[in-house]
Amino acid sequence: MFTKEKFFSLTHRRRHKNAGLHLRALYEQKLPIDLHYRAMEEWLKLSPLDETIEQMTDRFHLHMKEAAISLQEHSLLVKRFDTLSDTPYGPLMIYLEDLRSAFNIGNILRTVEAFRLGTVIFSKNTPYIDNPKVQKTAMGTDRAVPTKQGDLSSLTKPLIALETVEGAPSIHDFFFPESFSLIIGNEEYGLKEETLSQADHVIQIPLIGSKNSLNVASAFAIVASHIKNQLSLC
Repeated sequence: MFTKEKFFSLTHRRRHKNAGLHLRALYEQKLPIDLHYRAMEEWLKLSPLDETIEQMTDRFHLHMKEAAISLQEHSLLVKRFDTLSDTPYGPLMIYLEDLRSAFNIGNILRTVEAFRLGTVIFSKNTPYIDNPKVQKTAMGTDRAVPTKQGDLSSLTKPLIALETVEGAPSIHDFFFPESFSLIIGNEEYGLKEETLSQADHVIQIPLIGSKNSLNVASAFAIVASHIKNQLSLC
């Protein structure tokens, strides 16, 4: 516990960091706001905090902002409660060709789990599920989604490539078969020409903005939702 003298010897950022971490500990242990936090609250010239989830969350984020700490989803104060699903995974294969970002990979795994699409195949240059950053972003779905490492030869046909290619049909005009492999590529240069030449189909998301592409995880989420909706109607 800090004395007032000790607390004021800290920098502004450290004061808020300590107050925020103490508030998190109280929340996680389901304890009421204690005298120690009330003292720090007073020293920081903050109004008395009500013990509602909304106010505690807003106050926690204020502390983190003042402490110049950027939060990722896994480090938020309030965690969403998951409900276990017994829906089996589908027959689709999602091939990740040379993706680099653990953030993108983790989010793709979460999307696959959310829609129970199938198996994710990692190319040799794509960080696998043993990568700590992938695990952190995947938030547990790395242990739930079927995954393996492989190459184009290991994929179920037909091969459907998601890429911005002139003349490629829109995902809204394309009819997906019940079983296939969806191929998505590198964040910087997309899919290799060799891969595109082996694809049975190339599809794209119709865009009308100035940017000619989307973040790969965002693009996959759009296509995944469309695929799940279309196949559910079949």
